[in-house]
Amino acid sequence: MIEFIAQNMAPIMFASLVIFLLIGYPVAFSLAANGLLFFLIGVVLSPYSGGSINLAWPLLHALPDNFYGSRVMSNDTLLAIPFFTFMGIVLERSGMAEDLLDTIGQLFGPIRGGLAYAVIFVGALLAATTGVVAASVIAMGLISLPIMLRYGYDRRVASGVIAASGTLAQIIPPSLVLIVLADQLGRSVGDMYAGALIPGLVLTGLYTLYILIMSIVRPKSMPALPLEARTLGHGILSLLVAVLTAVVVSYAAYRYLAPSQGQNADILGATIGVVFIYVVAIADQRLKINMMSRLAQQVIIVLIPPLALIFLVLGTIFLGIATPTEGGAMGAVGALIMAAMKGRLSLDVIKQALASTTRLSSFVLFILIGARVFSLTFYGVNGHIWVEHLLTSLPGGEIGFLIGVNILVFLLAFFLDFFELAFIIVPLLAPAADKLGIDLIWFGVLLGVNMQTSFMHPPFGFALFYLRSVAARMPYLDRLTGKQIAPVTTGQIYWGAVPFVCIQVIMIGLTIAFPQMVMHYKGTPVDPGTIDYQVPETPGLSPLGTPPADGGAAPTAPAPDLSQPPSFGETPPAKPAAPAPDLSQPPSFN
Repeated sequence: MIEFIAQNMAPIMFASLVIFLLIGYPVAFSLAANGLLFFLIGVVLSPYSGGSINLAWPLLHALPDNFYGSRVMSNDTLLAIPFFTFMGIVLERSGMAEDLLDTIGQLFGPIRGGLAYAVIFVGALLAATTGVVAASVIAMGLISLPIMLRYGYDRRVASGVIAASGTLAQIIPPSLVLIVLADQLGRSVGDMYAGALIPGLVLTGLYTLYILIMSIVRPKSMPALPLEARTLGHGILSLLVAVLTAVVVSYAAYRYLAPSQGQNADILGATIGVVFIYVVAIADQRLKINMMSRLAQQVIIVLIPPLALIFLVLGTIFLGIATPTEGGAMGAVGALIMAAMKGRLSLDVIKQALASTTRLSSFVLFILIGARVFSLTFYGVNGHIWVEHLLTSLPGGEIGFLIGVNILVFLLAFFLDFFELAFIIVPLLAPAADKLGIDLIWFGVLLGVNMQTSFMHPPFGFALFYLRSVAARMPYLDRLTGKQIAPVTTGQIYWGAVPFVCIQVIMIGLTIAFPQMVMHYKGTPVDPGTIDYQVPETPGLSPLGTPPADGGAAPTAPAPDLSQPPSFGETPPAKPAAPAPDLSQPPSFN
């Protein structure tokens, strides 16, 4: 019995961790306690293991290096997490989400399902600026849910689209989970961001397609905004003219700058066009010229600052100007500037943002420390070999492995959130994926899309809890219409999430079927057969592969006369020849 336990320590240790988590112990302490407990058991049972346990007391000396080395306290990659968290919370406190939802809701209001489209669009924008799911879901739940209920939206559709749009912050850069996944997989955060961009946009498109289908199949579930609710009036034509003007100015600036700026001319030209139309919109609003419609003014003034912040953060990362940590720092400064411009930057806002950032960073840090303790023991009992053999033996090769792993992560996401999955499961899966030849960026993006479901799973999804905390529990009187609005039940929130969980599963399948959505981060592959090697010609040498022109004889150059001064074009006078020395006589030194 002792030999059996010693030789199967790895699966027993993993099962013990799962039991601890299901009981409800905190994840960080469950990881650390399991690691230390099984380290003690492993040292005692090591003589009975037949060589499968490689633990000894001196191995504990490696823990301080794990804590203070490059994996935890000195990890520059994880430094981006507090920056992006701080940026997202400051933007949420600055009222950016409220302005975006109100403006985009007015823009899409005349069409059926317009408010739902606005929520998805704003959710994608908030994901690209904040990267924090809680901030996005709570902000949209507080602002959009009462408006959608006021105008007759189905409660399941309204709650589902708000929760799902908030979780876009999981996969659209600068996502916090992508930072953690890149660190655990040993890959560049910039490559992970580049690989996740297209899947994030495709997922946003699938959400939009679902709303379009629902607006056709069940039109009464998402009516258009009534005329009296469109406070910004009409003005789509004016907005189109403004966009066309910005394009013309951008193209003109590009043509002017192309000779001097080269490849940077397109970016500089686009920047000039956007700044031009933004300045015109502000001047038109402040001076009351009324050259644009109110709708066009508001859309331009509200949309351009967050888009500029997205370019400041992601654009500099993708262009290679800044690292993700530096991009996060610039984003945090940009969020402070935007809040100050809106007059909503105060000491209280900064205190709240710093407190929330500290809590989340401490949460991540303690989980990572616990994971280090657990992995030290788990690797000592050859747990990584057990997991690798278990996964690589799945039928179907690479595709079978990906399907099996994604099913496992999908089921674990019912009970664990994305940080716990990233720190516990990913280090066990990555070696097997690498051994099968799977690109780890593709693998990481797949897991990122899959872990997104951990926020949407009934009944444990955190996005559903966030929405439940801000949704009305009791009937209330609407402040504009004066009508009594029925509350949103927990069952309606759960059922509203189910279609979007199915869409996320479809997205996992699309990412497996079309890996090029992610693999584009490598750039265009180069065919070695098309490379033309040219060696510059050297005087006196024949081209490679041809015989020498002189039949192989090396040219003979006259030896220079070093006894003469150098000649610069004048013929020096001839020097008389020295008489030959008489070697029969002794040398004379006079």
